[in-house]
Amino acid sequence: MKLADYQAFTRTTAIYPADRALEYLALGLASEAGEVAGVVKKWIRDGAAEDVLRDKLSAEMGDVCWYLAELCNAAGLDLAEVFAANRTKLEDRRDRGVIGGSGDLR
Repeated sequence: MKLADYQAFTRTTAIYPADRALEYLALGLASEAGEVAGVVKKWIRDGAAEDVLRDKLSAEMGDVCWYLAELCNAAGLDLAEVFAANRTKLEDRRDRGVIGGSGDLR
């Protein structure tokens, strides 16, 4: 599946107040990222078979993807362009040997 197709698809399943889209989606993204962390936390505490862990992570990371795509829609951003820009930034940092540093202006 192409990112553009997924981003267009999310519009067909989106139900939230349009006048509060950015806030709603940012909070949803943070909440779903927290659920990913919760799966890992419970795995550390309780253990689980690797296939169970993978299934739970996959489901929660899918929700993260939905919120990210919808946040891009609400902000007028192209998801593929966001991914490409992030890749370019990280490649530049890697090539300059500052990928392990801190701060945004590396």
